[in-house]
Amino acid sequence: MIIPVRCFSCGKVVGDKWEKYLALLQADRTEGEALTDLGLKRYCCRRMVLTHVDLIEKLLHFGQHTKRN
Repeated sequence: MIIPVRCFSCGKVVGDKWEKYLALLQADRTEGEALTDLGLKRYCCRRMVLTHVDLIEKLLHFGQHTKRN
């Protein structure tokens, strides 16, 4: 859905790194290199970014179009 703001395990801020991570992947960096470049050294923080699935754009197509009374 939406990238978590902080790592679930250690509490480090990871939410601001998602866009930079995608840009590094577009620049033909590997996932490991991109995570290292972003300063994510702990495996708990790395998994937060690496395993995130960005579904928010797909979910926006299923918005509610009718009013409930």
